[in-house]
Amino acid sequence: QRQQTTRNKNLAVPLRSAASLPASACPGSAVKPLMEPKLYQPPPEVRGMTSLDKEAFTQTIAVPALRVPTGVLNKVMKSLKKSTIQRPGLPRVVQDTEESSDFRLVLLDPHRVSSKSSFSEAEAEALRSFSVAEELQYYELQLTYNNLKSEEVLGAVLPQGQDVTSGFSRVGHIAHMNLRDHQLPYKNLIGQVIMDKTPGITCVVNKTNIIDSTYRNFKMEVLAGEENMVTKVKENGVTYEFDFSRVYWNPRLSTEHQRVVELIKRGDTVLDVFAGVGPFAIPAARSGANVLANDLNPESYRWLQHNCKLNKVESKVRTFNLDGRAFIQGPMKQELPALMKGKANVHVVMNLPALALEFLDAFRGLLHQEPPCDENLPTVYCYSFSKDKNHDADVVERSSRSLGFPLENRCSVHFVRNVAPNKDMMCVRFTLPKEVLFSCNDEQTEPSEEPKHLRLFFF
Repeated sequence: QRQQTTRNKNLAVPLRSAASLPASACPGSAVKPLMEPKLYQPPPEVRGMTSLDKEAFTQTIAVPALRVPTGVLNKVMKSLKKSTIQRPGLPRVVQDTEESSDFRLVLLDPHRVSSKSSFSEAEAEALRSFSVAEELQYYELQLTYNNLKSEEVLGAVLPQGQDVTSGFSRVGHIAHMNLRDHQLPYKNLIGQVIMDKTPGITCVVNKTNIIDSTYRNFKMEVLAGEENMVTKVKENGVTYEFDFSRVYWNPRLSTEHQRVVELIKRGDTVLDVFAGVGPFAIPAARSGANVLANDLNPESYRWLQHNCKLNKVESKVRTFNLDGRAFIQGPMKQELPALMKGKANVHVVMNLPALALEFLDAFRGLLHQEPPCDENLPTVYCYSFSKDKNHDADVVERSSRSLGFPLENRCSVHFVRNVAPNKDMMCVRFTLPKEVLFSCNDEQTEPSEEPKHLRLFFF
C-alpha cells in the first residue's frame, strides 16, 4: 500500500508546457531540447548508491508532442501507436498547453520522432486525413524512479563496466537471485528495486551458498520484503505449495517435467526415486498413472503429501521418506516383479543430476531371485550434469560404468538446459537391461547407514 501511494503521488506532479521552457526548446527552434539520452538515463549522481533514494532519480525532460483535436484523438492514437511515448507510469495524452478542451497533446517517443519527417508515410497520411498539423511542440514533464525500468536503475547505480543483470527466478511471491561478488555491496538496493518493479513479488532472496545439507535445500538471505518462505506456484496446470527455504524447487525445469509426463500413459506406473515436492509424480498421477514417489528430505516428503491432497491425487500416489538406494532396493524391488508381468509400462525417474548416476549400481542383481524375463522392462530417465566437451558421450559412459553394462546404442540422451558455461544438464533414457536386473553376482550394494544422495541446488 505504501509503495502504491508513493507511485500515485509522483504521477500527480503537475506537467508543465513548452511555454516554460527556454527558447531553445520552443517549437521551430533550430536547437533541439534536452531529451535523449536523458529520457532513458537516470541522473549521474546516483552512481554508487547503496541505500535506495527514489527522489534522487527525479529529473525534468522535454518530449515532442502533437496537438490533436479531441474528436479524432482515439483514431490518431491507433495510427501513432508505434511512435507514442512508452514508459512505465507516464501518460501518452495530456491537457493542451493552451488549456483548450477541444485539443489534447499526444506525447511522442523522442527515440522515434525528432521532426515531422520522422513519421512514416502511413502515419503522415493518417495525420493529414484527420486534419492534424504535423508541427511538433515540446512538452516538459517529470520523470521519476517509478518511470524507470529495473535494469535502468541498476545500470545507473552499479559500477560502470560491471555486470548489472537483474535476472532472477520467480517462485510464487519470491524472487530468487544469485548475486555475484561485485553486486553484494548493493544487494539490499537490488532487492528493493526488483520488488518495486515486479508486480506480485513481496520477497527477494539471494542464495548464500551451494551446499546446505543432505536435503538439496540451501541457505538464503532476505534482501527485501517479508520473510515468508512458504509459497504457492502453478506449473503446467498443477498447483504446488512448499517452504522454499527447506525444499528443492527449480522453476526452470517446467518444460522437462512436461516432456517426461507426456511420455507416460494412463495405467502406467511411475517410480520416482528423488521426487521432491512432486513435479513429476503429481502430473503423472493426474494423467492416470499409478505413482510411487520417494524423497529423503522430511520437509519434501511432507509437502509432497500435502500437494497430492491439494491436487486430489492422494489415492494414486504412494509416498516414501527413504534414501534413494533404500527405495530402489525396498519398495521398488517389491513392486517390479508384478509390474513387469502386466502390460502397462513402468517408468523410473531419477532426477538428482548431481549424483543420480551413482545410484544406477543399485539395479545390479536387484531381481536376481526372480525368474529372468525380457518383457516389459522398466524405462529409466536418469539426470546428470556434464562438463565434458561431448556431453552425450560423457553421460552414456558414466551411466554404463555405474550400471555395469554398456549402454552405447541402447539409450537416448536429451539436453535439458545449460546450467553454467560448459556445464549442461542431460537426461539419459534407456530400458533397464535384463542382464543387470537379473544378474546373479554378489555386487548388489546394501543401503548405507549414511544417506548417500547429497542434494545440490543449481540454477
